[in-house]
Formats: sequence, structure tokens, C-alpha cells
Amino acid sequence: MASDEDQVLVEENQFVRTLIFNRPRQLNALSFPMISRLLELYRAYEEDSNVKLVIVKGKGRAFCAGGDVAAVVRDINEGNWKTGAEFFRKEFTLNYLIATFSKPQVSIFHGIVMGGGAGASIHGRFRVATENSVFAMPETALGLFPDVGASYFLSRLPGFFGEYCGLTGARLDGAEMLACGLATHFVPSTRLSLLEAALCKVDSSDPAIISEIIDKYSQRPHPKEKSAYLRLDVIDKCFSRRTVEEILSALEEEAMNKPDDWISATIQTLRKASPMSLKISLRSIREGRLQGVGQCLVREFRMVCHVMQGQVSKDFVEGCRALLLDKDKNPKWKPSKLELISDDMVNRYFSKVDDEEWEELKLPARSNLPVFAIAKL
Repeated sequence: MASDEDQVLVEENQFVRTLIFNRPRQLNALSFPMISRLLELYRAYEEDSNVKLVIVKGKGRAFCAGGDVAAVVRDINEGNWKTGAEFFRKEFTLNYLIATFSKPQVSIFHGIVMGGGAGASIHGRFRVATENSVFAMPETALGLFPDVGASYFLSRLPGFFGEYCGLTGARLDGAEMLACGLATHFVPSTRLSLLEAALCKVDSSDPAIISEIIDKYSQRPHPKEKSAYLRLDVIDKCFSRRTVEEILSALEEEAMNKPDDWISATIQTLRKASPMSLKISLRSIREGRLQGVGQCLVREFRMVCHVMQGQVSKDFVEGCRALLLDKDKNPKWKPSKLELISDDMVNRYFSKVDDEEWEELKLPARSNLPVFAIAKL
């Protein structure tokens, strides 16, 4: 096990700092010590005029496969949901610092980038995918919802592609990440070391200069023939519907009119996910369309605290049991069907937590506007 200090390695060049997630056996899942260390480093770099650029990457075959939710579930099972809440409070604060960071960040997605890994990178200015990138927000299969500010960045993808990604947990490759705007650049893995060497010589925080350097090593791959992104017309037609039930019904209608393996697989995925997660995820992304990143994170923190309290549904604990702990892949969701979930049940996730000791997420005052923007291709 990497010691707390070694879970994030730091390489220092004159004006550039490279942060390396170093829990390769855990696919660099973000632990509480990692998040604490990253917060400390970002705060220090913001104050240090010598630091002009931050590069973030992962060791091994993942950039970062998410947050260490198994540890959070242990806390919940021991009756300490508030300890788990502190994990998310710190993580969401880090997401906000990255989203409003005064210096450019280049995230290198060489491998898996999911859940919390997306929160530590997609909010940054430059996001470099490769042919080995795999992106997903798989939370609805775990009884959670796309958090870490995902209701902000998913809702800003073209059409209703964000709703599709958030509800199904669909996996995207590097070409698809570039096409939809989750990545700003695509660099073949054979050229990454050249790119990093060039970036490490930078003596500027000017995004135009950094973009020009990355452009020299970039390509524009086309999404594969079977890519979901090439079905944006069907996705927009179905995932623009008002409710999860209407989305499913629209997909089923499409499947009847024209049998299609991709549509059938999408329906199956939605049917397997936690019904409660689907309901709150759709509403969260829809609200995110009209909110800033800070508002999204404050709301998502409320939601995640309700998830951990488990008063409306205990699907998060059950999903983690079935997929991460016992690995029987057979979660027993409660409520078991979409039609058993009332509007009142969904509304509770968006209300303040009824606990005198609980505090809302209070984000630090920041002067910089969020930098996430869909790349104009």
C-alpha cells in the first residue's frame, strides 16, 4: 500500500508541477488522504508565482477509476454516514478549486477515467485523451448518481448526450471523448512522452500557448462506426423526454420500429440500474443545465448526504455490496421499479438534510470563472 504521502507523487520542473496518482493496484481510486493532499497542493500552487502549469496523470493502466466508495460504505455500515459525508465534502471542494483554478491544468487520460477521476480532471482546462482512454460515469449501476460536478459538465455536452452518459454509464473511448467535448485533445500514447517533455519546458500560463503545444502532438480520430456518439439523433429523440419512464418508452418504440442491438443494450442497461438512481440522476442533470458549477456541487452534496443516510432508499450500500464487495452482480434494489417512486421521494434528495449537526457544502470564494467548455471542433 502506498503511504499517504506517496499516493500522490509530485515531479517538479522549473515552472511546471506534475501530479501522479499513485495507487495503481486500486486503479488510482481517490482515497481521503489523496484528496487532502491534492487540496493542499492546489492551494499552494495557486499562491506560488513560480508555478505556471499543472499536469495530472495516473500511474499504471488508469488515470483514476473513481472515488474510494468502498471505504465510504464501510463508514455507513458502521453507522458513521457523516464520516463518509466528509469524504465527499473534501472531494467536491477539490472539484471546485480545479474548476476555478487560476492556472491551466493538463489532464492526461491514458487509461480509465471514471466517477471521481472525471471530477479531478474534466473541470480543468485541457483534457488529453488517447486510444487507451475509457470514460464512464457508472454511478446508476451502484445506486449513486453522477456527482463530482457531473450535473454541470454532462449537461453541457451536445444535445442530450449527457443524459445518455449519466443514466446508462456508457463507456466512451478517446475518439468519442474528443467528439463530444469531454476531451479537448487526442494524442496517441506513443507521443505522450514527447508532449510531456514539451509541456515541462513551458514558462507561461497563457492557455493559447499551451494549446498550441498540445496541438503539435494531436490527431483528430473519427469515432468508430458503432459509436453511440454517431447516434446522437436517436439519443436526442429519446433522452430529451421528461421522465425516465418516457425515455424507456421512447427507446422501446425505436426498437420496435427498427431492431437494433445498441438500442436493446441501452434498454437492458437502464432496466438493470437502480430505479431511484435513474430518477434522481435525470433530475440532477436537468437542473445542472441551468446552474453554475458551484451550485451543482452544493446541490450534489445535499443529494449524496441523503444517499448515505439511506432514509428513502439504501440502494448505494446494496449496489456497492453487489458490484464491489460480494461481486455477485445481482443487486436487490428498493424500490424495485420506477413506478413505485413518487415525486415526494425524489424531492427529498434535493432538500436540506434534516439533522442539526449537518452543514451545507460551503465553497471558498473564488475570483476565476469555471474553465470547462466544450471544444469547438
